[in-house]
This record gives sequence, structure tokens and C-alpha cells, in this order.
Amino acid sequence: MQTVFIAGATGYLGRHLCSEYRKRGWHVRALVRDPGRARQLDADELISAEATLPHTLKGIMDGADLVISALGITRQAEGLAYWDVDYQANLNLLDEALRAHVPHFAYIHVLNAGQMAQVPLVAAKMAFVTSLQSASIASSVIAPSGYFSDMSDFLTMARSGRVWLFGSGAHRINPIHGADLAATAANAIARGQDWLDVGGPDVFSQSDLAKAAFAAVGKPAKITRLPDWLRKVALVLLPYLTPRRIHGPAQFFLTALGLDMVGAPHGTRHLEAHFAAITGQKLH
Repeated sequence: MQTVFIAGATGYLGRHLCSEYRKRGWHVRALVRDPGRARQLDADELISAEATLPHTLKGIMDGADLVISALGITRQAEGLAYWDVDYQANLNLLDEALRAHVPHFAYIHVLNAGQMAQVPLVAAKMAFVTSLQSASIASSVIAPSGYFSDMSDFLTMARSGRVWLFGSGAHRINPIHGADLAATAANAIARGQDWLDVGGPDVFSQSDLAKAAFAAVGKPAKITRLPDWLRKVALVLLPYLTPRRIHGPAQFFLTALGLDMVGAPHGTRHLEAHFAAITGQKLH
């Protein structure tokens, strides 16, 4: 039986990766920082360690056939910054994988990173990808467009009665469900694919997303379009006006809102059905 070591196992995608590899008959070894968050995690082994502390990683990948890292932080807390986790912690994992002679390392990145290099979160991820690709190990980089879970902000705004968009709302995205992404990533890794830009089966404009959210909550669509220069001004001012834990993720999301985030379509799960399952509305 092959063994996969999954970092970031208790996150949204990590949980789906654990389930996918268990379904495929792999022995799943999951790295968990907080065992309390590992309830109902579909894994054979739970490894409690801190990826930011290299000495805690010694030996934990021995015998593994594959390492997958979905490790990263969205909100900077506990004194940790993106460079501490998205770069250095992943580099610590890579160093241990090399020491343990693991043959393959896969990393969950972000689509269109090159167009968001000025965003600290993305810059840290890009720096790690550079290190990974130059290391003496087979590698796969999976770059998703966005997750279904990321679209919950549209539902939140729709429930409040109004969705706010920047510009025309024409920028497009094809978000993907975590289970579909886990299966697609596993297939790409099995093929030895070195890079995959990936999204879900359906492409939406931001205006389409707003309308889908209103339909899911059963309210008439009320969309206010703000001038895009406000988004650009916010990107400049947020680091000066808000704490790092707020402006860090905001910089990423505001930058992504100004781009088309469309990856190669994969998966069978549809966002409208996901919204309907959350709200209890019937699809028409």
C-alpha cells in the first residue's frame, strides 16, 4: 500500500485530499497542528507537529511515497506571517521530504500568481514554488481558480439584501468544489503532471455569481457596482488603515477581483447546487 503525507490536512481542501486518497486505497498520514481540529478527519495516521519548527518534522515522512502540501494561512495570527508559513513552513516540509527520499512532492498554489506577485500572500507562495521546482524531487503544482467555500461572501451579501461589486462585474471565475479539486489533483499527480491550472465546470461573471446568490436566498437581485478605482485605492490604503490579519487576505481578494480567474474546467459539482444546499432553496 502506498503512503501519502498530507500537510494542511484539517483545512477545507486538506480534508477532501485525505478522503480522496483513502478512497483510492492509499495509507493517509495527516499532519495536524491542532489535534482538536482533526475530528472526523479521514486519515490512517495523525501526526502532530509544527511545520514552522523543523525539528518537529524529523522522521515523519519516512516511508512516504508522496507528500502533498495544502498548507497556508489566510488570516495572519499568532505572530505568524505569510513568509513564515506559505514559504518557510513549506520549505521545511520540502527539506524533510528530501531527507526522507520521498519521490514526489505536490503543492496547492493559486491561479494567476504571476499577475498577483505584489500581494504578500502570493509572493510567499511563488517563492516556495521556485524552491520546489529547483529541488531534486519530482513535483506537481496545482493552481486552482478558487473554491466553492470562497463564494460564501456572495451569499452573505445576498442575505443582507444587496451585493456590492467593483467595476462592471464582468470578470470571470470558475470556482471548484474541494472534492472535485482533490480528485483532479490526485489524477494530475498520478500522471506526473508538473503544473495544472484548474477550475470547476461552470464559468461565472461576478454579476452572475451575485444573481446566483440572490436566487439561492430567494431574494430579488439588488447589485450596486462601485467604480473600480475604489478597489485600487483600497489596495493602497488598507495596509495603513487596518491590522495585518485584515489587510493581508483583503489584498489577495481585492486583487483577484480585478482578474479573470478561469482554470481548465474539471469536476461535476455545480455552484448553484452548492448554494441551494446551503440555503435550502430548490433549484429551478
